[in-house]
This record gives sequence, C-alpha cells and structure tokens, in this order.
Amino acid sequence: MSEPKSSSETKLNSEQKSIEPLTRPPLLHVSVQESLRKYIQSNQLKAGDPLPPETFLAQRLGVGRNSVREAIKALESIGILETRRGIGVFVKEFSFKPLLDNLAYGLQDSLRDVEELREIRRVLETGLIAKTIEMISAEDIAALRQLTESMRRRAERQESFAEEDQQFHQLLFRCQNNHMLSALIDIFWVAFNKASNFTSLDNPTPLATWRDHHEIVEAVAAKDVDRARQRLDDHYRGIQQVIARNRTT
Repeated sequence: MSEPKSSSETKLNSEQKSIEPLTRPPLLHVSVQESLRKYIQSNQLKAGDPLPPETFLAQRLGVGRNSVREAIKALESIGILETRRGIGVFVKEFSFKPLLDNLAYGLQDSLRDVEELREIRRVLETGLIAKTIEMISAEDIAALRQLTESMRRRAERQESFAEEDQQFHQLLFRCQNNHMLSALIDIFWVAFNKASNFTSLDNPTPLATWRDHHEIVEAVAAKDVDRARQRLDDHYRGIQQVIARNRTT
C-alpha cells in the first residue's frame, strides 16, 4: 500500500505545467530557400537578374552545394528562379502558372472547394461586368457572338465546348486590359474544370448552357448592366445544377 501524498507534494503537482515538445528545426534546404528569397528581396533583384554562383552561395551560407542546389530547384518549381544551362541561375519573371498547376491539383475531388471556386468566379465576373460594358468594343462583341455561334453548333451536336467557354470568359473581360484579372479568370476557370471534371460531366441541357452565354453577350451589347449580371448569375446557377445532378447520380 503506497503512502498518501503530503499536502506540499499535492500542491506541487497541481502547479506543474506540462513540458512543451521540442520544435523541429526546418530542413536545411528550406532554410537556404528562405535565405535566397531574402537575398532577392533585399537586393531588389528583378526578372532576368542573375544570382551569384552556387559555390559562392554555399560558402556565404556555410552549407554544402547540394543544399543550395536543392533550394534552387524548389524555387524553380514555384516560378521564382530559372536555371539557364551553362550560364547560371536567374530571377524568373512572375507567372501564375505554378499557382495554377498546384491549385488545380490540390482541389481535385474536393467537392466543397469546387463550390467555393464556382462562387469566386461568379462574384469576380458579376462584380466587373459593368466595367466591361463601359469599355468593350464592337469588335470584341462581334468576336463574342462568333464564339457563342460556335457553342450553339457544338451544343446541337451534343459536343463539349469547353475551349470556347474558356475563350468566352477571357474575351468578355479582355477590354479592361487588366493582366492580373485575366490571369485570375484563367486560374479559376482551369482549376474549377480540373477539380470538378466539369467537361466530362453529363449535361442534359447543353443548349441552355449555350443560351446563357448568348444572353450575356446580348445584354452587354445592349449596355444593360442589371441584365448582364442576372444572366451571369443564371449561368453560374446552371453550373451548380449540373454538378449537383452528377453528384446525385
């Protein structure tokens, strides 16, 4: 039989705090990545500017060349650096492509994220359609009508018109000459279609999808902001219904 604890021992145990687990230090090549990022920022390097040779970087950082090489490869994979064979390592011009590739891959089979992507696209486009109506040219409206006519022909043959759909949403906002907006529209279009596998889903009403696009163009041509927003809303509601129907089946 164990002896009862004294009041002082009981008080000591009640006041003790648990030992915090050790924080694992980051891998060496991850630390080197951070150092390279800081070097680029502090020296205000721009696209096309060279980095010092690997040997120099390894000596200054006090690490092996392999760690530097791994860090450079990692920064290449996310579009920060590029290696020009036989020349050296350079800061790469910013591109959304690595983000696009990773976003689309990460969202695959995530039904909640598919719905969130659809909503982001809807809010983005309905919010900016008024500016398009102010700026769009007769040439762009003619090009949009040509695209929707191609969609109609494909819909009548029960064919997918994903390529025309992507072009449509790009062309609808091209007049704003906003490269960031164009990249975001592309990111969300491709990520949504990859994540939802939308082009492979059964759409029992392809002509209704064509009609959505057709009505958007005609509302824009008539400079009717409210109708254009409503037609965009209808279009995205139709997308939601197609996805919901395929989930059920």
